[in-house]
Formats: sequence, C-alpha cells, structure tokens
Amino acid sequence: MFNFLKKIFPSKHEKDVKELLPVVEEINEHYKELASLTDDELRAKTAEFRELIRSNTQEHEDKIEELRSKLTNDISHDERKEIYDELEKTENERDDIIEDTLNEILPQAFAVVKDTCRRLCGKEWTAAGQRVQWEMIPFDVQLIGGMVLHQGKIAEMATGEGKTLVGTLPQFLNALPGKGVHIITVNDYLAKRDSEWMGEIFKFHGLTVGVILNDMDNDKRREAYACDIVYGTNNEFGFDYLRDNMVVDKKFMVQRGHNFAIVDEVDSVLIDEARTPLIISGAVEMSEHKFDEMNPRVKRLVDAQKSLIAKYVGEAEAIINKGEAASKDEIHAAGVALLRAHRGFPKNKKLLKLFSEPSNKTLMQQTEIEFLRDNSKRMPEIDDVMYFAIDEKAHSIDLTEKGREFLTSSQEDKDFFVLPDMGTEIAQIENDDTLSETDKIAKKDALGELYSLRSDRIHTIQQLLRAYSLYENDVEYVIQDNKIMIVDEFTGRVLPGRRYSEGLHQAIEAKEGVHVEKDTQTLATITLQNYFRLYKKLAGMTGTAETEAGEFLDIYKLDVVVIPTNRDCIRDDVNDVVYKTKREKYNAVIAEIEEMKKIGRPVLVGTTSVEVSETLSRMLKRKQVAHEVLNAKQHQREAQIIQNAGLKSAVTIATNMAGRGTDIKLGPGVGDLGGLHIIGTERHEARRIDRQLRGRAGRQGDPGSSKFFLSLEDDLMRLFGSERISRVMEKLGIEEGEAIEHSMITSSVERAQKKVEENNFGIRKRLLEYDNVMNQQREVIYDRRRQALMGERIKDEIFDMAGSYVEKTVQKYYPEGDYNGLRDEIQRTFTVLMDVSPEEFQKLGEKGLDDYIMKLVHENYSRKEEKYGVDLIAQIERFAMLTVIDDKWKEHLREMDDLKEGINFRAYGQKDPLIEYKKDGFGLFVQMLEDISKDVINFVFKFTTQEQKVEAPVQRQRLPQRMTTIKQSADGVGMKMTPEQSDNMQSQPNDTKKIPIKVGPKVGRNDPCPCGSGKKYKNCHGKEA
Repeated sequence: MFNFLKKIFPSKHEKDVKELLPVVEEINEHYKELASLTDDELRAKTAEFRELIRSNTQEHEDKIEELRSKLTNDISHDERKEIYDELEKTENERDDIIEDTLNEILPQAFAVVKDTCRRLCGKEWTAAGQRVQWEMIPFDVQLIGGMVLHQGKIAEMATGEGKTLVGTLPQFLNALPGKGVHIITVNDYLAKRDSEWMGEIFKFHGLTVGVILNDMDNDKRREAYACDIVYGTNNEFGFDYLRDNMVVDKKFMVQRGHNFAIVDEVDSVLIDEARTPLIISGAVEMSEHKFDEMNPRVKRLVDAQKSLIAKYVGEAEAIINKGEAASKDEIHAAGVALLRAHRGFPKNKKLLKLFSEPSNKTLMQQTEIEFLRDNSKRMPEIDDVMYFAIDEKAHSIDLTEKGREFLTSSQEDKDFFVLPDMGTEIAQIENDDTLSETDKIAKKDALGELYSLRSDRIHTIQQLLRAYSLYENDVEYVIQDNKIMIVDEFTGRVLPGRRYSEGLHQAIEAKEGVHVEKDTQTLATITLQNYFRLYKKLAGMTGTAETEAGEFLDIYKLDVVVIPTNRDCIRDDVNDVVYKTKREKYNAVIAEIEEMKKIGRPVLVGTTSVEVSETLSRMLKRKQVAHEVLNAKQHQREAQIIQNAGLKSAVTIATNMAGRGTDIKLGPGVGDLGGLHIIGTERHEARRIDRQLRGRAGRQGDPGSSKFFLSLEDDLMRLFGSERISRVMEKLGIEEGEAIEHSMITSSVERAQKKVEENNFGIRKRLLEYDNVMNQQREVIYDRRRQALMGERIKDEIFDMAGSYVEKTVQKYYPEGDYNGLRDEIQRTFTVLMDVSPEEFQKLGEKGLDDYIMKLVHENYSRKEEKYGVDLIAQIERFAMLTVIDDKWKEHLREMDDLKEGINFRAYGQKDPLIEYKKDGFGLFVQMLEDISKDVINFVFKFTTQEQKVEAPVQRQRLPQRMTTIKQSADGVGMKMTPEQSDNMQSQPNDTKKIPIKVGPKVGRNDPCPCGSGKKYKNCHGKEA
C-alpha cells in the first residue's frame, strides 16, 4: 500500500531527478554524434563554446572596463557612488548572460566531456605518485549529478558512484567563461590526486588546472589561481582570501575572485568544520596568561571533587545493595547522591557501572525531575555541596561558592573570584555626594580594572575546569611532539595548526604539562560560512547530506538532491544491538570479528575515538587476531591500510577517518563470501557519520552488511537515549553479556541523534550570529581597503573624511565662540591658515565656516598636487589608507576578542550576550572609523607638507613592520624616513618631533601603566598609543 502511494505521490528528490531526464537523453544524442569527430575537431568544440560566451558578453565587458577606468580618475564622491552602482548592475547583467549561455550549451558541453572520457580509456598517467589507468565514462545518473551541481545545489551520491568524475562535468562547463572554478577537497592529498587524475580531461581541451598545497609560496599560488580550474582545501582558499586583504600592493595578491565553487564532502566542510573560524593570528609580544599560575589550584580542586563524588557514589551503592530492605527515605537519599555524582563528575567509572543497571539511572532521572521543577528552584541544594557543577549537554561548568572558597587562599580576599555588580556599584558612586567628579571618575576606573582582572581570572579557571572535566587525551586531542593536536570528532583526523579558541587550548596545555604557547592576537578572521557566501555560485557533493538539508538551506541557501544509484544497493543493515556495559559490548565485537574472519569476510570496525580503537586493538592482540589500526596517530599509513582493507579475512580498526573520502574495493572472491562487514562500536551524535561508515560496504552493487554495537554507557545513550530502552532491559531481566535487538531500538537511537543534531545546529547558528557582527564590519573595511589597493583614486573619500572632521571641529568650537581654538586645530590638522575677523566668524555661522575651511583645504591640496605631481599624491593617499586601516583594524580585532571573551558573563545580569556584543561591537566599530579618518587626514596632509622627494612606499611589502607600527602622538607623520629626510625635516618650521628610540622593555597592553596611576596601560596612556 505504501509503495503504491509513493508511486502516486513521488518524493521531492524523485521529482527533481525526473525533470532532468530529458536533458540526459539530449546529452546522449550529442554524445553519439561526437564519436565520428577527430580529436582536433572535438577540441574545436571548446573553442566554439568560449567564442560564443565572449561574443555574448563583449558589450558588457567593454562597459565594465570603461567604468573601472573612470574610478582611477579624480572624481567626486557622488560620482564614485553612481559608478559603483552602475558597475554592480552591469556585472550582474553580464553574469546572467553567462549563466543563460552555459545553460544553452550544457547538453553539448557535457557530451564533449563524456566523449573525452571515452577517448582517454586505456591510457595511463601518474596521480599523486601512483600510476592510474583511465577506465571511466559517465553513467546517466552521473550526468544528472553534474547538472545538479551546475544548478548550484548539493548532489547526494552514494559511495562508489564516482563523485570525483561527476564534478568534472560542471567544472568544464563553468570554466569556459574564464572566471575560474574552485574545487574544495578535505585534504591536500585529495586535492593533488584529483587535480592530476581528472586534470587530463581538461588539459585535452586546453584548459589549465592548478592545485593549492600548504607548502606553496605566493608566486606558485598566484600561478595556480590564474588557472581555469583550481583544486585545494577550504583552509587554503580561506586563508589566501584573508592574506589578500592584508597585502600592501595588489601585485602580492594571489586570488582573482570567487566565481563558482564545488565543495567535495560538503557536509564535512560546511557543517563539521564550520564551527571553527579561520583565524590568522600573531603572538602577543608580552603574554600574561595565568594558566600555569592557576593550574595547581584547579588540579587540587578537581582532585577534591573526585574524592567527594567517589564518596557520593559509595553512599548510593551501599543503599542500592540493600535492595528491598532499603527504606523510602534511603532510596531518595540514594537518588540525590546519584544526581550529585552525575552533575559533579558524569564520567566517573564507578557511576557509569551503576548506571548500567537501568533502575539506577531511572532513579537518578526521577530525582533530577524533582529538583528541576519550578525553573530549577531546588537545584542549588544539589550543586552547592559540591565544588563545581557540570552540564554535559550544554558543555558548561559552574563554579559554586564552596569551589570559590576552596580556590581562594587564606591570605586572599574572599571575593577573589567574584565579579562586582557593575550597575549597583556605579549607581552607588554616582549617588555619593561626598565625592568630587574627579574622585568619581577615579573610582569608576578602579571598578573597571577590578572587573577586568576578576573576569580574566574567572575565565582562566573556567577553561581549566573544562579542560580537566570535558576534554580527554586520545579522545578530543592527542599529544604529538610535546604539542596538543586537536582530533576532528567527525573525521578522526588530526587538525594541524588548529587551536581551541578563547584560551581553552592553553588550558589543555597547562593540564597536560606541555609548554603553554603565548596568547595570540587575531590579525584576520572569517568563518567558513561567510567565506563560502562570497561565491556567486556554490555547489557541493557528498554521500550524506540529506539529514542536514535544513541547515544547508537555512544558512547557505543550498538545496539537496538525492541522486539514484547506478546499481541498487544490496547491503544488509542489521538492527543495532544494545548491551548494558561497554565491557560486554567490546567482548561481543571481538566475537563478531572472529566469526567473520573464520568465514573469510573482511571487517571494518568503526570507532569514535583513538582510545577505543587502541582498546580493541589490545583485545585482538590478546586473541592473536591479525589486524590494522587507522587513527589520528597512524594517519600517514592511511592509503596503504585502506588499499588492503577489502582483502579476504582483513580486519581494520579505524576511527571516523575510514568514513570520509575512502573507497574500499573488495579483493578476489570476497563478494562470493558476503562482501565487507561493517561493525560500528558506537553511534555517533550525527546520523550522517554512521551512514558514511555503513557506506564503505555495498559500493556499486557489491554485497555487504553493517551492524552497530551499543551500550547504555555510551555518551549518546547516556545523554540523550530514551528511558524506554532502560525500562525494556529492566523488564526483560537482561543478564550480563546479553543484548536486546529490535527495529524500535534503532529508531529510538536515531531520535536521540536528531536531538543532538538540533542542538549542534543551534550552536553553529549562534556562532554565525556572532560572526555576522564581524562580517558586516569586515565587508566595510575590506571594501575600503580594496579600493585603495586596486589603484582607484580615493581623493574624494579623503575629502569626505575631511568634511566630516571639519564639521565636528566647528561644532566643537563655534558654540563657545572659541575662534583661536578652531584656528589652531585646523592649522595643526590641515596646515592651512584661517584669516577671518571675529565679526566674520560670527556672521558665517557653522555652515559658512564649514564651507570656508573646506575651500581652504581644497586650494591647499590642489597646490600640493601641482607641486609634487598627481601620481605621487595618489600613491601617498593609497599608502595612508592601507597603513592606517591595517593598524586600526588589528587593534579593533583585539578589542573585539577581549569583548567576546567576557561577554557571556553579562547573562548573569539578565542581559542577552549577543545583543550586548552587537551594541558594544558597533560602538567600537564607529570609534575605529573615526580614528581611521583622523589618522588618514593627519597622514596625508602632514606628509605632503614635506618638500623632499619621496619614493613610492606602496611598492615595498614590509608587512610585519607596518603592522606593528605604533604612533607616539597624533602629530607623527607615520612613515619611516632616511637620516637625510630627517635632517630636511629639522630645517622646516613647526617641524614634527622625532620619535625617541626606546631601549627599555616594551609595556604590555595589560601591564600597569608606568605613570603610576594603578590602571592597566591599555586603559591609561595606552589609549593614545
């Protein structure tokens, strides 16, 4: 009946595929016609396609070139805006024409690629150091996948369906306009392999292929980006974008735009890795972290908590062992003890053993419900007797009053770890009539310093507690070469160069006793979500996107289309089996492996952590079962291990590395024995990771099977598993070593996974909301920077800044009639002399003074252009803009880091941290724009008063020096000078004071100010630096 209804009401994916079937027939008709052509005649088709695109867009390209050339001229601010609007409109029209033309030629272009594949069959070449023989011609379902990618959608294709080949179809088509196509892979190996493996198709037609690898220099990167088709990882593309927005000359840029991107393993890149933003950072010159200082205190606190939890677990166990003899009050006390142990140290091994009995976990959950009533009104009764409370689901830790007292030594203030109530304290200061205005300001500054100090201290403690309680070695990270290396929980691979943010990485370093790296300062940052939004068209392919379709549509506006397989999948997916304890589960896994090995079937055992893979390996060694282990510690042998994983009787234990980007081919005779058998040792929190593991078996119609072994001690079952499973096991009286197996159990586990996926989506969306604040600011800054970098004349923008500055200056002095003050500031800033009588000063009014001063400024600037030449002045304008923007943006990012680090504490004051972050971030951004305007004006007008010949500084890339420049006063010119230039300046009247050479140690941002005020340097004289 259900199948009958499906035929009447097909699914969305079936409708999507059905719409494309007529185009598939058209492609195959063209394919037949191409068979009679010679190689040269086939290549000529590509030239025809390119010429058609060029002729259709020539008029718009000429207009775009004309508009861009106008931007290099001396034009007004309003004219520039009109040109930008016209330029955007013309570019959009051109892009629409290109897209229409590509849609028109799609059947022919896809047929050309298909026929090229046919002609390459039997030929050999080297790809990533391995000899490969070409033997692929796109199937009809692959043609459908290629069309879906061209439409800017996600094509979900099963393992072994040839996603890499599918990608060549839209790559060829979209490379024809010459705007560039980017292919994003999950690692450097795949980028190099695919570029050399698939590259022969494109080279056959004269298209160029490049690859971006981690160890390439800028010249090689620029050469690769200039190619028609470019392969590389998301990290390389993202970091190159950030670096391009840090250069001082456009000749140092490597990328040439963001036209069309296809993301391979799109769910891994756009969802799993999207939680971690791309950050270019530099070490803070004087790092003052307190992790080493606080680590011994926190370690003692954690040890004290462990002892306390052991006591509670012992008390609960003693009552539980009484059985029916225990009174009602004793059972309630046992429930309270279990709840305290669960909130105090949820991974306590003795506690987990108790929870393997479903009745014990049910008792804890019932007690928890009791204390959570009325908005958790009674939960402090549970938490306050402990040193800290852990919410494992929210991944958070709260330090209790008892914990604060434990951390505070007898010589320290009892409020050593307590944040002052800023609102109340400031109100008391304001209402204290005994204080003068100066005293009130001093007290407010002191209060701010106290809040900052304690906030840093509490942040350090919380991160150390998270490191000790929630992050385990060989699970979330591994230690290699005395460094903490993060292990990706979704792929099982080590993430080189990645660090946990907000001090967590340093906390883990302190916990493990390795060298704690210096605190870093963000120089440039962007999330992957916002980076991939830069592309005009984005597409992706993977084997598991359907479960995250909502997130793809919500964040990236990407639709998911499930492509049917070329051959039906005959893999047997057995129901999950659930045991009480992990020990029982692991013993059952070993027994399953031995049984399969006797049959001769290869086995792939999937684990969720390095620790579990090594535990199973030790158990197999004791049984003398030959096997291979693939995890983050043996990632160098990945290709060799995967190559042998499909051979007869092979046993491979792998973390999630084996579920992503690997293709296990069956050895001779293995198919007749039943194919590859997949054993999952735990359900991952994301359903698609389990689907990836299952997908290693049953490729291209091969036989295979999969089976997941679970226990009530697994993290997913502990945190989100249904109570129904516990109750069923209790009622059935399951003995040790026995398991339950039913489709309802499998469905219940999947519902638990959905809960986690929804929670993780919320976390990623929240991260994106925070980054959107930065992204809006980033777009403004990068747009201003790029205008200067690309050689546009920005004189109008400088005069716009000058006009705003003059207006504010007049508003400052005119109401008080301070003519001398106004005259002196205008002379200092613009080096022009106001000559008006007091009567004229009053008569002109604010608007008249604005116009009068701007007339003087324009006349002075015109004289300088005549004197030094327009070209030199234009270079000075660009250099001033780039230098000041870089300096101020770097400082702004530091301020935003500081703001974000402590913003969550405002939730204690009943304020939404995100709204507070947006409000304060906007205030900081407006202040930065004002500082940029002021410094650019000072730079340009002061510099042009010097009469020596100056070489164009913009031609030298002195990035590190430029980025660490510190101006000692607002009067500084802002450029390094030769001794001769310095001598020339000394002969000028009203010369600028030279910056003294400092030989003492540099004062850090958070060090006490040398003036003796007691404030931090950044809040005192550091404000002027």
